[in-house]
Amino acid sequence: MTRPSESPACYQKLLRRAREIALANSAANALTWDLETYMPAKSLPYRAEQLAWLTGRAHRQFIARQVGEWISECEQQEFAPDSDEAGNVREWRRQYNRATKISGRLVEKLERVRTHARAAWQEARQQSKFALFKPHLDKVLALTRQMAEAWGYKESPYDALVEGYEPGATTAQLRQIFSELRPALATILAPAAARSAAISVDLLQGDYPVPAQQAFNRKVAEAIGFDFEAGRIDPTTHPFCSAVGPGDCRLTTRYDEKDFVSSLYSVLHEAGHGLYEQGLDPADFGTPNGTYVSLAIHESQSRLWENHVGRSPAFWAHWHPVACEHFPGLKKFSAEQISAAVNRVSPSFIRVDADQVTYDLHIILRFEIEVKLVEGTLKTADVPAYWNEQFEKMFGLAVPNDAAGCLQDTHWAIAAIGYFPTYTLGNLNAAQLMRRAMAENPGLDGQLAEGDYKPLLRWLREKIHRHGSRHTPQELIRLATGKPTGIGDHVEYLRAKFAS
Repeated sequence: MTRPSESPACYQKLLRRAREIALANSAANALTWDLETYMPAKSLPYRAEQLAWLTGRAHRQFIARQVGEWISECEQQEFAPDSDEAGNVREWRRQYNRATKISGRLVEKLERVRTHARAAWQEARQQSKFALFKPHLDKVLALTRQMAEAWGYKESPYDALVEGYEPGATTAQLRQIFSELRPALATILAPAAARSAAISVDLLQGDYPVPAQQAFNRKVAEAIGFDFEAGRIDPTTHPFCSAVGPGDCRLTTRYDEKDFVSSLYSVLHEAGHGLYEQGLDPADFGTPNGTYVSLAIHESQSRLWENHVGRSPAFWAHWHPVACEHFPGLKKFSAEQISAAVNRVSPSFIRVDADQVTYDLHIILRFEIEVKLVEGTLKTADVPAYWNEQFEKMFGLAVPNDAAGCLQDTHWAIAAIGYFPTYTLGNLNAAQLMRRAMAENPGLDGQLAEGDYKPLLRWLREKIHRHGSRHTPQELIRLATGKPTGIGDHVEYLRAKFAS
């Protein structure tokens, strides 16, 4: 915890400014959550102005000349390398150098554009008409390219965008990872799909009222450690987790009354994000030490709880009777049958519902399209046709419509271009973390089988959550697992689970 009274005046000034900025950002997050959940449609234009004002104000507060002077003064102080102060100052410098290359006016313009783009994407997705979203995507791309040029890059403008989500990552590094991962997944997919062939795709289809799903999902989220006195779950078009402020972390999901699996794993995924946010020190909120270090680390938490815990046979052995209480139709299935069904491997259209083996192929597709869009080698008008062509090559499926294809994710609408690769990096990190957690906690298997998730959460709190951004992403994963992010543990896990 940072104690400003014990620090130099320049550091105290930075802390005060950071906490002022956090107030504006948390207000914007609350308004964005409302935008995605309950906001009346006619309030969209004014909401865009509210968000533009808040984000613009926060940006201008941070890029002010005196902030740079305070950072420079702090860099002259002899802070211990592993101190809270050193970690905060290092990150403030990195963020300041990047932020000062972008004007407040450009930040405001992007916020307006993406606020309207969200609404356009929702309508386009509902009608399955990419043409309704295209003009908004054009605006988002133009602004993100402008920002990439301002930030600067060595090889690809995509580098500048990825840096905002995963500091230190580059397009070339991602290409290398994907070039190793893609053939490895191919060797697992064929035997995994063959083993799943006997499991009907609609085996678990039934009658699952939304109130029953909500009750069951809440019990599961509470069990893994999500604090509902400091959080909530609400319905939305595309699931997400929003950390509004200390004691206020909001999860969202979407429901299908014929399929409880979709909302359950969506909640497990978002609760994984929520556990990370709730594990950060609230006293440091608004500073790097009280902020997640990167999206690949964040996604490692969501993918770990969703898959390594939630899709394990032990999970269903424990939760089977509780699920049957909420969904009586499940009584005709054993825990083993449900576990097999939720782990069925077969290429499908929707990323968030994809099995563990094909999931990363969805990310590779989006990465390749994003790079082409940002580098200007793919026009937005050609996105649907290119998506459908490449999807059929990768998955062997003909995309039936835009909603099941290029309109299924919200990321481009919210200008989160460069985010998608962090899902795969998160998968790689999750496998490394789970393997290390098992090695350091010999009784963890038995605890998870009994539905005791506290030991695993304590380990993640110690290794990941409490550190905030005191270390770089790769430093943190090395400290936690003993090695940098790589495909080895993820591929080994998938092969053992699906192709052994």
